[in-house]
Amino acid sequence: MRSEPVVHVSGLVKRYGTKTAVDGLDLTVHPGITAVLGPNGAGKTTLVESCEGYRKPDAGTVSVLGLDPHRQARALHPRIGVMLQSGGVYSGARADEMLRHVAGLHAHPLDVDALIERLGLGSCGRTGYRRLSGGQQQRLALAMAVVGRPELVFLDEPTAGLDPQARHATWDLVRELRGDGVSVILTTHYMDEAEQLADDVAIVDAGHVIAHGTPEELCRGGAENTLRFTGRPGLDVASLLKALPTDAAAAELTPGSYRVTGKVNPQLLATVTSWCAQHGVMPDRIAVERHTLEDVFLELTGRELRG
Repeated sequence: MRSEPVVHVSGLVKRYGTKTAVDGLDLTVHPGITAVLGPNGAGKTTLVESCEGYRKPDAGTVSVLGLDPHRQARALHPRIGVMLQSGGVYSGARADEMLRHVAGLHAHPLDVDALIERLGLGSCGRTGYRRLSGGQQQRLALAMAVVGRPELVFLDEPTAGLDPQARHATWDLVRELRGDGVSVILTTHYMDEAEQLADDVAIVDAGHVIAHGTPEELCRGGAENTLRFTGRPGLDVASLLKALPTDAAAAELTPGSYRVTGKVNPQLLATVTSWCAQHGVMPDRIAVERHTLEDVFLELTGRELRG
């Protein structure tokens, strides 16, 4: 049985003038890491800002940690962390003093010095915020969101503009948050980030959640998995087909390039490699191609995922 949800959204509607950004959206978020994906203008930012208490719904209900984020903001805000893409930092403040200020607002903050070191902010701690690089500002915003040991943290594009080393350090920190019992809701335009980190993924488009589930559940649908291998041209595909399960198919697409489709699992892979061994075939390359989150996203929205 799953634990109580940390966020429950029912029938959320939010309009900006004549534009309806979110139109009767429903979403339940359980403890863990949830990635919210969607093309620009889909409504994901409005959804997250409604959960943070920055937007008042025109209709519907929002519950975060059992509280209304708009009416009960005073009780909720000490229990959540929010990472913003911009703003929230005094432009003239130094990085270290801003982080220590935020830490001082909480009863049991993380060790500030350790966090500074962990996120590679040690060399710029005494640098004014406006003089920080984009990546440094991003890491400072992340540190400010988590330093208070929140029960739930909202991360908006947490690795945008970061180099690969800083990106992976951020992933490690997010995983540690989960390990410490902190729930995370993140928006991202990086498919590998969602696949690597998320326990659940919600895809938002046209003001609705159009898909919700684990990455494995979402990727299980659509095109079947495919196994490809290369070898000498003209292999006996009919013989290979006889060795495969009845629901599988095999073909030589171009000379020396072979494709096997069906339920690709360890047994099918073993059958193909065993057949190759019996027929004296040494595959130059063998690979399993799986349906990815990006495949799912494009099939559902018909749009590329862009920053």
